Amino acid sequence: MFLRRFVAALLIAPLLGAGSVAMAGDKPALTRLAPDHACQGVDGYARAFGGRRTFFLKPAQLSAIKAARDSDPAVKAAYAMLIARADAALARKSGSVMDKTTIPLSGDRHDYLSIAPYWWPDPANPTGPYIRRDGEINPKRDTRSYDRTAIGRMGSDAQTLALAYYYSDDVRYAKKAAEVIRTWFLDPATAMNPNAKFAQAVPGREDGRAEGVLDTSGFEAVIDAVGLIGPAGQFGPAEQAGLEGWFSRYIDWMLKSPTGREEAAAKNNHGIWFDSQISTYALFARRPEIARKIVLDFPTRRIAPEFDPSGSLPAELTRTRSFHYSIFALMPAYDVAEIASCLGYDLWNYSDPKGGSLRKSTDFLAAYRGRQADWTHQELQWPAAELDELLTRADWAWGPGRYPHGALAYPLALQYRGAGQGS
Repeated sequence: MFLRRFVAALLIAPLLGAGSVAMAGDKPALTRLAPDHACQGVDGYARAFGGRRTFFLKPAQLSAIKAARDSDPAVKAAYAMLIARADAALARKSGSVMDKTTIPLSGDRHDYLSIAPYWWPDPANPTGPYIRRDGEINPKRDTRSYDRTAIGRMGSDAQTLALAYYYSDDVRYAKKAAEVIRTWFLDPATAMNPNAKFAQAVPGREDGRAEGVLDTSGFEAVIDAVGLIGPAGQFGPAEQAGLEGWFSRYIDWMLKSPTGREEAAAKNNHGIWFDSQISTYALFARRPEIARKIVLDFPTRRIAPEFDPSGSLPAELTRTRSFHYSIFALMPAYDVAEIASCLGYDLWNYSDPKGGSLRKSTDFLAAYRGRQADWTHQELQWPAAELDELLTRADWAWGPGRYPHGALAYPLALQYRGAGQGS
């Protein structure tokens, strides 16, 4: 899943030294990072990255990878694949919510529309309400009837083109990345309305579900793509403000709508993904107070109830794909830790009074690398590549060599420094 969701393969640098302790009322303490931490609030890494306002992609790693582009075999192979995919994106029409063939119940094609992944027609009642088959994806969700494929391709194309521009210095890729983003968010004729009201609908049951907010998680990569192509000057001040305004309106919808509030209250991976999205969008939209609240609430709102002292994530263990969903819950927690770092807080090394933590849950999952037969919970398809991606991120968070993982290949080789790249 994560390799398909190219956007989620994000970069983590080793943490800097800790300083004072931060408190928010009676919330557990988060250690403060040294004031010279490279990511600086709403400016992200811009000051250390030649004006590129990213929040996940790190200047030190990407510059080292770029320097090794033609000499490191893994990077060279990954770069060739990147350019092939970027060239395909150059030739492709920029997608939008206007491309779907099904009209949302609102009557407005600008509203995003998708169906829930694990719901299917009932064989006993083919025209009746859909029934749930956990872990089995209904292929209809990825057809032109809905927006799910288009939103995924848009995020992937934006990230691919932005990376291609950075590594090649070919402005054609920046221009196309800007076109892809402009089409989805800014052009009045094609732009998505800033809501997910009709996301993950279940025919015959629900017009849209809170779980559908997860569909927009790919926008996190779009934000870093906007930053990465910054030096190309493809977005003027008015368009940059327009993008930030779009995300600000989406934040308001997430916070105020019944759908958004229900997703925020979820006690599993959905709630963590909500935090990941809104904290990222809040920094991009220059609303740091929202991101700060998410970060400072995370220990009591997510870690205490959802991260067991053993390292397991109990809400995910009941699923038919329990190992996959355990990874899927930890990945957005890593994202929140990234945003916390940008705000000067260390969530990576926080431990709940009972012992739950990101590190403990990482260790719990890492112990099963190469030991699929020892996993005692249900798992329909062992996610070896997803685990390696998680451990690659963990290796940057807690120091190179801490976690074994597979050799870096596309796309990770373009986002993390490997052993042959001067690290």
